[in-house]
Amino acid sequence: MNDAHYHLVLNHLPIIIPAIGLLILIGGLLLNSEIVKRTAYLVFILGAITTLAAFATGEGAEEAVEHLPGVTENLIKTHEETAEIFAILSYILGAIALIGLYANYYKKSFANSLSYITLVAALATLFYAKQTGTTGGEIRHTEIRTIPANATTTTDYYENGKEE
Repeated sequence: MNDAHYHLVLNHLPIIIPAIGLLILIGGLLLNSEIVKRTAYLVFILGAITTLAAFATGEGAEEAVEHLPGVTENLIKTHEETAEIFAILSYILGAIALIGLYANYYKKSFANSLSYITLVAALATLFYAKQTGTTGGEIRHTEIRTIPANATTTTDYYENGKEE
């Protein structure tokens, strides 16, 4: 296996894991269950760890696909820029979750407020997770690329750097 394989195996985890964490956190808030909230915090921390692994394999994946037909520098650059924002947000979410886990376990006065802050951070992170997944998919899946109606062909549009 090469870095492209590893990236493909790992890149779904930082997207799926926080989505699961969000559902668990919502359940914890609705049920007012501290143990369920702690579980969500642990899931968010796991998501941040998997982001490290996916991000570490990105450069090698780029090297493997950058010369393939239909793959352009613009597609890769867009994905890379979005992935950087997503990674930062994922790490921030993991840090907030770590603080939330501590505050919840030791029954700190700000623990309940922190669970709502975590909820908002998770939503922001998942927005960029979706963007990152889409831009990554567009690199090799032409059927999901979006181009304006006035573009002549997908290839011309992406090769001429007319992405927005």
